[in-house]
Amino acid sequence: MKEIEVFIDTEEIADFFFQELMNRGYVPTEEEIEEMADITFEYLIKKCIIDEDAEEE
Repeated sequence: MKEIEVFIDTEEIADFFFQELMNRGYVPTEEEIEEMADITFEYLIKKCIIDEDAEEE
């Protein structure tokens, strides 16, 4: 299996959830959206879909 490099941005996840929930008639708070993005990120790590790699900039 070929390994590819993927960058996951929790801010992008939060924006996606916000738009999708709004389209479905929900009005989430910013805090709720940030929590959902963090949970999603942790889920991806737990399922070994991504590895958390802290890069030094």
